[in-house]
Amino acid sequence: MELLYTIALTLGTLAVLVAVHEFGHFWVARRCGVQVLRFSIGFGKSLFSWRDSQGTEYSVAAIPLGGYVKMLDEREGEVPAAELHRAFNRKPVLQRIAVVSAGPLANLLLAVVAYWFLYMAGESGYVPLIEKVEPDSVAAVAGLEAGQEIVSVDGGATPTWQALSFRLLDRIGDTGTITFGVKYPDSDVVYESEGTIDRWLSEEEQPDLFGGLGISLFTPPVPPVVGEVVEDGPAAAIGILPGDVILRADGVTMDLWMDWVEYVQARPEQPIALEYQRGDVVLQAVLVPELATDAQGESIGRVGIAVAIPDMPPELQRQYARGPLESATAAVVRTWDLSVFTLKSIKKMIMGLISPKNLSGPITIAKVATASAKSGLESYISFLALLSVSLGVLNLLPIPVLDGGHLLFYTIELLAGRPVPEKIQAVGYQLGLFMVLGMMVLALYNDFTRL
Repeated sequence: MELLYTIALTLGTLAVLVAVHEFGHFWVARRCGVQVLRFSIGFGKSLFSWRDSQGTEYSVAAIPLGGYVKMLDEREGEVPAAELHRAFNRKPVLQRIAVVSAGPLANLLLAVVAYWFLYMAGESGYVPLIEKVEPDSVAAVAGLEAGQEIVSVDGGATPTWQALSFRLLDRIGDTGTITFGVKYPDSDVVYESEGTIDRWLSEEEQPDLFGGLGISLFTPPVPPVVGEVVEDGPAAAIGILPGDVILRADGVTMDLWMDWVEYVQARPEQPIALEYQRGDVVLQAVLVPELATDAQGESIGRVGIAVAIPDMPPELQRQYARGPLESATAAVVRTWDLSVFTLKSIKKMIMGLISPKNLSGPITIAKVATASAKSGLESYISFLALLSVSLGVLNLLPIPVLDGGHLLFYTIELLAGRPVPEKIQAVGYQLGLFMVLGMMVLALYNDFTRL
């Protein structure tokens, strides 16, 4: 059931993104007087379809990994003389540019709408209060201290953990200085200092942003309380339930959740005499962790339970309420920031400043989509918006076979006053197809190495 849920959720997410993208092309094409022959979600054989009064066929196809809008075009077949005025290739170049750019822009608009709803519903986050600074780290050299709140990075406000993470993500792979603004609790005085970074976290597949600075942020002590039990895992097999409290393992007291995690990870396939509490009753069982592999390829034990996250103290929580106009402005800014961040990340990957292992494919998307959905509607909508920005920006890259490649050719035509020769376009499409397929293969390879 878990696998079917993941597949259904992933396909549904992709269908929404593709439908919005293709509807952008479709809507503008209609306004420009172009005859749309088919609007398809998916490729291959049509599972079901229908036609509207203008002769457009709407189709849901068998291979749900994309979609397309097919328009009347002399390059794809003979067009009756009476219909030439409705052919895409006969339209002025500015109209063709509008039709092609409408798909990616529709994805960016979807992100703006999604963030607008999230901001209207209210935003919350944790205050980035430093709990510990590692000696000789970037943070230590910059003079950061435990007990300080990080209020800005490179001049960008960091009121929450999420905002701080975004600012730090933007510096991955960079060399130079990084500027921090910090203050002490109950004080409005902000101190600025600088640290030095050198190709910061560039080789990390899963960068630890806070650890890379040499800091840990304050979190309340996490007791060993079970929050979730994985179906068919070792813990489920012996009857562990959410809410159970881990007391002792082989007679060793488990004060904190990490005590339990470290104990289990060190004992793959070794029986553990477990004592745990359910309500007022103390229970005993023998638990055998299954063999698993961590991100570094090391063998560890795993029992299939997740922690119940304790609440953060109220004074370390931030709540934001915005009106409709303020939410719209914040949504546009957020979408713009993510678009710029995506382009900068692509540039850094090309320059070798970010590991290509960070490129993800459909398997990783499926896992993240499922985790986001389980975390609640807000997390899922946020992930959908992020994917929509990525799809929009990637499609605007000047790579033939992508929308951006078509825009490149049409822009040259607009400036030169004549179309790019078809032979050059054909070579460009072949190179573009090779590049896109290469990225897809690399993304899939990265997905499988993470399994």
